Amino acid sequence: MLGSAAALTAGALAPAQLAGAQPAAAASYEWVALGDSYTAGVIQAAGDTFEVPRDGCERTDQSYPQVIDRDLGSLIELTNVSCGAATIENVTFRAQEPIGRHLPPFSEDPDYPFPPVPPQSDEVKSGTDVITVGVGGNTLGFADILVKCLELGSGSGGVGTPCKDELAASIPGKLKTVSRDYDQMLAKLHEKGPHAKILAVGYPTVIPRDTSKCRYNDIHQFLSITQGDLDWLRQDVLEPLNKAIEKSVGTQDTATFVNLYDSSEKHSVCDAGKWVEGIFDGDDRLAFVHPNAKGHRNAADHVTSAILNAIAPKD
Repeated sequence: MLGSAAALTAGALAPAQLAGAQPAAAASYEWVALGDSYTAGVIQAAGDTFEVPRDGCERTDQSYPQVIDRDLGSLIELTNVSCGAATIENVTFRAQEPIGRHLPPFSEDPDYPFPPVPPQSDEVKSGTDVITVGVGGNTLGFADILVKCLELGSGSGGVGTPCKDELAASIPGKLKTVSRDYDQMLAKLHEKGPHAKILAVGYPTVIPRDTSKCRYNDIHQFLSITQGDLDWLRQDVLEPLNKAIEKSVGTQDTATFVNLYDSSEKHSVCDAGKWVEGIFDGDDRLAFVHPNAKGHRNAADHVTSAILNAIAPKD
C-alpha cells in the first residue's frame, strides 16, 4: 500500500525534483487513462462533465485522472478515455455504447442513446509511457447485483440475506470471468504499449467492516439492502474482486497494483466522512454507490505516487 504520509509527501514533491534535476524531464510523458465509472467520475458528486457534446461516458472534472492532470501539469500529457459502465472487454477489444446517466427506473437521460465509442485500448500507442486502468466491476455485474439486492431486501425489514441466498452460487463463476478477461486485457495493453508501465487501480472500500453503521432504508446509504447481504457483498464479492485484479497484475512484470481499499477503509458509504456516496448523495441526486470528489482526491494521491515511481529514472 502507498498510504504513508511520508510516501505521499515525497510523491507530491517529485515533479519539482525531477524538473530541477533534469531539465529534459519537463517534456511530457504520455499517459492514457482507461477504466469504468470509478475512473471516469460519472456522478455529480464527482464534479461536472466536460465533454461537449456529451459522449455518454460522463467523465467529470473532479475524477482522479483530471485531478492528476492538473496537479502534474506539463509533466504528463493525459488521454482520458475512461467510460461509465465499461467492462474489461470494452477496454480490451469491444466497442461500447455508453449509457450516460440513463439508469431506469432510477433516472432517464434525455440524450440517451449515445453513439458507440471505440475500445479504450485503441488509444494506447507504441510511445505511451504510462497506462492506468481501473475496471472489473461491470464484468462482475456489480450494478446488477446491487439492483437485485435492493429488490430482494425491500420489505425485509433489514433481516436475513435474501440477496446472498439467490446470487451467491453465481459469484465464483463471475470472478473467474473477471480474472480471465483481466489477463487478456493486460496482455493486449502490453502488446499495444510495449514500453508502458501499467498501473492497475483497485476499488476503494465501499462497505464498512462493521455494517451495523449502515441504516436500513437510508437512501444516502444502501437503502433496502440488508445488513447480512452487505456483509456478504463485502466479504464474498467486493474484496474478492480486488484480490482477483491484484492476482492478475502479479503475473505481469510491467504492471503494478494500486491499492485504494486500505486507505479508504474508514470512508465507506456508511461512514460520516464518506468518500463513496450511497444510492443517493447528500443532495438527493442519484449516485448509485460511486466515489465522490474526496474519494477521487484519495485515488489521485495514490495513483500520482505510482505514476511518478513509474516514470522516475531507474538506477
